[in-house]
Amino acid sequence: MSEIEQRSIAEALILASPEPIPPARLAKLIPRCTPAKAQTLVDELNAEYAAQQRAFEICEVAGGYQMRTHSEFACYLRQLRNTRPLRLSNAALETLAIVAYRQPMTRAEVENVRGVDAGPVMRNLLERKLIKLAGHREVPGRPMLYATTKRFLEIFGLAQLEDLPTLRKLEESLPAAAETGDAFATEGSGSLAAEVDIHPDTPAEPGASLEDVEIVGKPH
Repeated sequence: MSEIEQRSIAEALILASPEPIPPARLAKLIPRCTPAKAQTLVDELNAEYAAQQRAFEICEVAGGYQMRTHSEFACYLRQLRNTRPLRLSNAALETLAIVAYRQPMTRAEVENVRGVDAGPVMRNLLERKLIKLAGHREVPGRPMLYATTKRFLEIFGLAQLEDLPTLRKLEESLPAAAETGDAFATEGSGSLAAEVDIHPDTPAEPGASLEDVEIVGKPH
């Protein structure tokens, strides 16, 4: 099998996959392929898309590869949506950021950081599959632990938790985000701040601003 054929298969698999497809899974499905080779195929596809000025690219999010549209087309794609996006409030984003940086955490630990009752907000984040139950703290009462989900990574365009901006960068970005309304800045230096709109089945684009987070995602 030629590399061109392998590349076409990789493109078809990534395009058709309903969620980010891991390199190992891609390698298993493509004849005579390895995870390292899968990465090479993705790089070649992205180079081809860039040379042709295509409206999309393959991004590495949530531990896998996913086809995503470029953020500059957000205003056009938004017109395809007939439903209103779900909304995350400042309180929800603040709680989500706390869990993301300090996970796994108990509800009491989140409330200790925020200084207010976090029950309703955490239930809302659970319903939207942005956080999940992650076992129990081995202390008297064995309270439930919470952690972020794979969908959290997908929504905010992160390949892994290690791609979250440092706390110093986060603190620096919060005032600017609050003033401009940006909920997610550049890839690797974004922030969970201000108010963000998300559709229940559509991931945000890395580098997207608040208005883009609603609709930028897979082109199919």
